[in-house]
Amino acid sequence: MPSSPQRLTAREADIGGGLKVHRLIPSRQRRLIGAWCFLDHAGPAVFETGGGMRVGPHPHIGLQTFTWMLEGEVLHRDSLGNEQVIRPGQVNLMTAGHGISHTEESLPDQERLHAAQLWIALPYDDRNVAPAFDHYPDLPQWTDQGATFTLLAGEMNGERAPARIYSDLLGVDLASTDRVTLTLPLRTDWEYGFLPLQGGIEIDADPFGPNELAFLAPGTDHVTVTLAPGSRILLVGGAPFGHEIVMWWNFVGHSKEEVADAQHAWEAESPRFGTVTGFDGPRLVAPPLAWR
Repeated sequence: MPSSPQRLTAREADIGGGLKVHRLIPSRQRRLIGAWCFLDHAGPAVFETGGGMRVGPHPHIGLQTFTWMLEGEVLHRDSLGNEQVIRPGQVNLMTAGHGISHTEESLPDQERLHAAQLWIALPYDDRNVAPAFDHYPDLPQWTDQGATFTLLAGEMNGERAPARIYSDLLGVDLASTDRVTLTLPLRTDWEYGFLPLQGGIEIDADPFGPNELAFLAPGTDHVTVTLAPGSRILLVGGAPFGHEIVMWWNFVGHSKEEVADAQHAWEAESPRFGTVTGFDGPRLVAPPLAWR
């Protein structure tokens, strides 16, 4: 019998340029879903031309940033010299590893933005891999039970997403024009989250709307869900991570010492994080470490 879902409610955060996002994890209720350790739902937002997302140079370690774009166009720049516009239906994946810095900004002619931005915690043995950036404009897609499935990460239905990841996990976009009921296979040793990006979903007759995440604990081999007309649902899952991590500002570490070393390197403008060229604006300033 499927377990009853836990309801996680988003809190609002500002990511720069006055753009508000809804943050689902980490939260007091749940810090991770598999290796997924961060989930922001940005938009749908409408802004004046020249506005929108504008996030200055900032560092990362120990994680992968994962962006799924639904509406609008955003320019990514990083300290490896990459410049890439992400458009609707595409994924950007940046591997921080030992250290990278980047910027994100809406293109000047854009007036809308809708995206999911996630982080994937790197396993302990892979936390210091060389930084990298990958762009995926073409993703596996199919129709089943009246819904359109787009595979963002991992494997499903005999398909494998191209995203280069270091943990066994899943990311899927489920879209429906009409009201549909789906029965989805699950791994009993995995945990899952369903987040409506638009519309809504029912699980065990419990309705969940935008910015409400339904969490399913391990132990279930399937789930039946009903999508409201015009819905778009983000499904993420994975095995419980199995590592204690420290999340602070833009860093994911496996100890406070790792995070403190990274922050000191950023403050000292160490070559560890390189330099982002082409962005007109200052570097972001890290907040004081909470445990100083």
